[in-house]
Amino acid sequence: MSEILVAKNINKIYDEGNIRTQVLTGLNLTVNAGERIAIVGTSGSGKSTLLHLLGGLDVPTSGEVWLHGKCLNNLNETQRGEMRNRHLGFIYQFHHLLPEFTAIENVAMPLLLRKEVPIKEARQQAVDLLERVGLGHRLEHRPGELSGGERQRVAIARALVTKPSLVLADEPTGNLDYDNAQSIFGLLAELQDTMKTALLMVTHDRNLAAMADRQMLLKNGKWENFDD
Repeated sequence: MSEILVAKNINKIYDEGNIRTQVLTGLNLTVNAGERIAIVGTSGSGKSTLLHLLGGLDVPTSGEVWLHGKCLNNLNETQRGEMRNRHLGFIYQFHHLLPEFTAIENVAMPLLLRKEVPIKEARQQAVDLLERVGLGHRLEHRPGELSGGERQRVAIARALVTKPSLVLADEPTGNLDYDNAQSIFGLLAELQDTMKTALLMVTHDRNLAAMADRQMLLKNGKWENFDD
């Protein structure tokens, strides 16, 4: 199984004045192609910080994050951005859609950041994916005109439109009721399977985590034994 992402001895310390806070301590993690991993932790456990480091949105105080054989620590912000756009998709709890843009425009955005993709092609790929997530009738709607579940479906389509090798999801169903959460995760899992994408999600929901291939428990910035 090929390795997509490898984190080695990750530490993250925040300095605020005279106060040093160690948020993550000595974490190791490997994500393989097509794998589905759930990182479980309560609020304040460090799981969102870890996801930011793994996605190249921040750099660790010490340790290394490798994505497709390149060490993200050694890249500048522009280069890390290119790696993110090339290999990663992101889904957030509060969707982070651009309110002034339609569903099509939001989903096409990551493709339009690639200079080589024509606008017409980007829009068509966005339409295709929105239809796959059941929003073929909502293409021209803006986020404010969509329900919470529909907005999260747009966010999933946006994360997958670049055909990433890994999707990083931060509480992807945390803002939804139980039925919507089950529906959204089922959709995400189905698309992940068909598109051969790995999924790494952080969640406080053990029921959601149980649907992953592998569960990991993060507590006070360290891995703990995952038990029921």
